[in-house]
Amino acid sequence: MNDFTSSFWGYFIAAVSLGGIFYCAYILATQMKFKLKKGEKAQVTGHVWDGDLEEYNNPLPGWWVGMFIATIVFALVYLFLYPGLVAFGNAKGWSSAGQYKAEIVKADQQTDALYAKYMAMPIAEVAKLPEATQMGKHLFQTYCVQCHGADGRGAKGFPNLTDNDWLYGGTPADIEHTIKVGRHGQMPAFGAVFGEEKVRDVANYVMKLSGNPAYNNVRAERGANTYAQVCVACHGTNGKGNQALGAPNLTDKVWLYGGSEATIVETVTNGRNNVMPAWQDFLGNGKIHLLSAYVYGLSHEKK
Repeated sequence: MNDFTSSFWGYFIAAVSLGGIFYCAYILATQMKFKLKKGEKAQVTGHVWDGDLEEYNNPLPGWWVGMFIATIVFALVYLFLYPGLVAFGNAKGWSSAGQYKAEIVKADQQTDALYAKYMAMPIAEVAKLPEATQMGKHLFQTYCVQCHGADGRGAKGFPNLTDNDWLYGGTPADIEHTIKVGRHGQMPAFGAVFGEEKVRDVANYVMKLSGNPAYNNVRAERGANTYAQVCVACHGTNGKGNQALGAPNLTDKVWLYGGSEATIVETVTNGRNNVMPAWQDFLGNGKIHLLSAYVYGLSHEKK
C-alpha cells in the first residue's frame, strides 16, 4: 500500500487524464477534415445490413462537433480548477479531505450550543439527566454497538460496559480518556518461552486464582513459580492486575475471552492484541462528553 499511495500515482493519473483528453481531440481533428464538396453525395462504405441498409461516409454533424469540443474544454478547465492533476495541485485548492474537515467544523459549530451546557457539568451529573442519557444512547448506538453490543454487554474480546470490572478504570475521567485517545492492550505470547507444559501449569494457576474448581492442583503449584517469575510484572503478586497497564484482574470471574483451561492456554500461548480506536478527532469533545456520561451510567445507578 505504501507503493500504491506514493507520488508516482499522482503523475500517472495526470498523464492518463491529459492523454485521454488530447487523444480525443486528435481523433476529432482528423475526422473534421473530411467534407463534401457542393453537390457531392456521400459514398457508401460497403457495410450493408438487412439486405439494403447501407453505411454512408458523411461528415460529422456541426452541432455534434460543437458539443464534443465543449466537452474537451470543460474537461481541461475542470482538471485545472479541481485536483484531477493530482501531482500539480489545483487552482481552487480543493480536496475531498479538506471539504470533509470543513463540513466537520461547520457541523461542530452548529452543535456546540447544544452540547455547551453539558460540557459545563461533571460527567457523573450529566449521566443523571434523562435527555442527556437519550442523546448519549443515540451516539452509543451509532458508534459503539458494533463492538460492545446494543445493551453494552460486549462480546468475546470486547469488554462488558455494564459491570464494574474495568481494564483501565471506570471513573468518569478514565472513561472519557479511553474514548478520546483509545487503548491498545497487548498480552505477549509466551508459548515459545514457556513451552506447552509450563503454559498449562500457568493456566491452572490462573484458574486457581479465579476460584475455578476445575484446576489441577499439581499443575497449579508448578505454575505458581512461573507466574511469580514472569506474570507478576503486569498482573501483580496477588493477580489483581494493574489498570495503569490495562492488565486484567485474574482473581475475579470476569473474562474477556473465557476462563476455561483451553482458552487461558490459548491466551498465554498466542497472546492477545486488542485495540480501542481513538474518537477525539472524529466525534469532538461535546459528543465524547455525552457518550462518556452514558457509558458511565451503564454501570452506575442514577441517583
